[in-house]
Order: sequence, then C-alpha cells, then structure tokens
Amino acid sequence: MPEQIARRLSEYIQQRNFSPEDRIFPICYSTARALIKKLAGGLNVVLTPHDLRRYSATHASRNGVPLEIISKVLLRHQDLKTTQIYLGRVTESEAIRWMDFLNGRGGRTLMNCQ
Repeated sequence: MPEQIARRLSEYIQQRNFSPEDRIFPICYSTARALIKKLAGGLNVVLTPHDLRRYSATHASRNGVPLEIISKVLLRHQDLKTTQIYLGRVTESEAIRWMDFLNGRGGRTLMNCQ
C-alpha cells in the first residue's frame, strides 16, 4: 500500500476510534466481488478480488519484498510453500501486463491471468 494511502487510512481509523475487532470497510466478499466485476466490466476486462490479491503479492515480490513478508503479512498464509505456489502461478510477462494495466499504462483489454 502506498505510504500516503496508509497514512490517510491510519488517520481515518484514529478519527473514528475503531477497535481491533471493527471492520473498516463493512462489506462482504460477495459485495466486493460484484463491485470489482462491475468496474472491470466497464473497462472490458475480467477482474476479481483474488486477481487484485495476486497482483499485490506479485508486485511486492518483483519489487524485492522478502517472500516471508509477502507470505505472513500481505497474504497471511500459514505456510511459506503456499505463497511460493501462489506466486509461481504468475509468469513475469503476466505480472508486467497486470502492473502496466493497473497503473494506467495498458490497453483497454487484458487477458485473464488466472
């Protein structure tokens, strides 16, 4: 997460006095999935929350974040092998296409990289 967003999110949490058990964004997975699917459909792409999760992990990995941090902190996997398998499913070219697309440098279409 970019530092500026993390800082603003932290301020938001402090202002509203959230407890550790509170949900910051009170939506369920199916609502998030529907929202992402709708927004992606407007761009003529197929995208799921899981794709975004994989993108974040791949982006972190390609930018030198240690595998242990990606596994335990970002993905919250219990076993490092799960993360290795997870990241192994994304090729370098797929990761580059996703990063370009999500950073506004790609075209209007993108193959589903599952």
